[in-house]
Amino acid sequence: MHLNYHFFRFLCPALDKILSDSTLHACFSQNKDELILEFRPENGPPFFIRALLLPTTPCLSFPNDFRRSKKNNVDLFPELLGRKVRRTRLLAFERAFYLELDSGMLLLFKMHGSRSNILLYPSLQERPIRLFRKELAEDRQLYVSELEKPLSLDWDRFVSLDGNASQFLPTLGKLPRAWLKARGYLSAGLETRFRLIGELLDLLDSPLFSIYQEEEHYKLTLLPCEQALETTTDPIEAANRYYQKAVVRQAFEQEKNRLLRGMAEQRKKTENYIRKTREKLALMEAEASPSQLADIIMANLHQIPAGAEKIKLFDFYADKMIEVRLKRGQTPQKQAENLYRKSKNKKIEFEQVRQNLARKEALLVSLEQEAEDLGMVQDFRSLKAYIKSEDHSVDRTKSEQLPFKRFEILGFEVWVGKSARSNDELLRRYVWKDDLWLHAKDVSGSHVVIKNQSGTPVPAPVLERAASLAAYYSKSKTSGLAAVMYTPCKYVRKVKGSAPGAVTVDKEKVVMVPPEGPESL
Repeated sequence: MHLNYHFFRFLCPALDKILSDSTLHACFSQNKDELILEFRPENGPPFFIRALLLPTTPCLSFPNDFRRSKKNNVDLFPELLGRKVRRTRLLAFERAFYLELDSGMLLLFKMHGSRSNILLYPSLQERPIRLFRKELAEDRQLYVSELEKPLSLDWDRFVSLDGNASQFLPTLGKLPRAWLKARGYLSAGLETRFRLIGELLDLLDSPLFSIYQEEEHYKLTLLPCEQALETTTDPIEAANRYYQKAVVRQAFEQEKNRLLRGMAEQRKKTENYIRKTREKLALMEAEASPSQLADIIMANLHQIPAGAEKIKLFDFYADKMIEVRLKRGQTPQKQAENLYRKSKNKKIEFEQVRQNLARKEALLVSLEQEAEDLGMVQDFRSLKAYIKSEDHSVDRTKSEQLPFKRFEILGFEVWVGKSARSNDELLRRYVWKDDLWLHAKDVSGSHVVIKNQSGTPVPAPVLERAASLAAYYSKSKTSGLAAVMYTPCKYVRKVKGSAPGAVTVDKEKVVMVPPEGPESL
């Protein structure tokens, strides 16, 4: 009800008492949708009006002091400077009031929610000559007299409207209507309804202002409130307290909750990663090493006939006979060599998975501590200091507007372009010459980049998995097996005038892989 007519019925007389015969000393803006007016009474300290007309949270407040910044501010309504205020007048049954100055000009405060505005009129009979929020162009056609709504609150009019509270008293707003509904207004007879309206108006005539919180939002009410956080009988103090809660405190709480939600989401992802990685490690530990099969083949070379595709050999690790399948066109020695190389890669993969797990476990501990520290922050200044500190992960919770998706494969960072134009931006702004570039061969698709780790060659499992992503994010997505070319980024160049995403590759190698999406990472 902070913009409600019934609240303004108390606010405007209080303003009139303070502002009458005071001089408008300054009128300026230094933040979007915020207007500051400074008045100088004949006796007493300056008086400030801060009109915050943000579409999301429009409100008025009256700070005891206001420090104007030396930069980034602009003077507004220059015609009013040096003029004295004659009176402050509330428009009948309307969420608007105006300051009348000794020049005859009017400064109208039209507090219509998201369409709130401040208008300057040369006189009561003319249209406005200036608007604070110029984008509300329709306000240029608005006469002050059009806003006033003289209403009769007698029984005859109430009956003629069949007891419709919104038509009988359009100024009620959501909270008073909810008060009526809670007392059975909708199902009551006319006499009961009229009695309830009378009781409600009696409450609205009492200058007792309460501020309470509903979910994440703060509200001001003239009605009795058991959940009141603060209560006052001074309308100016009520407006200031509401501003501190609804604008300052609410913005702080929303920002803090956003960071906490981001941390919770990252914590959940980290916990899922740790769970899946532990399961993967358990499977890897349970699997026999490919080198064991290679040892068996090498130990039994003399028993393997040339050209054989399968043979039973003694497994001295398990102390039993096993059937071994041999690849057609490949010697047993070559197959054993490939198995040894695969075993070496699996050891590398196993160690990288363990290192990744250790990093994620440390990150989880860090996130839990940061969430606990953030939960103890109680004001904006502390929150800003917390965000600027170097020993937290808050910045990781912010969504980055990057032209690529990030993935991690065995400790290597892999980037996948989001679109053709994003592919160009990825190559132009984010890659280094030694990063490895991949792309599905002869079809359109995303550019994929494996970020170079100085002194560490890209392992075959990382290359193959990144190639599978390149195939998945291309026209080869539905193929059983896709050709993917790869080369260092220094051999990939953009030709001037070519289509978005199109590049020329000077050197390339090709790997055949099945397309696989990120869900298996």
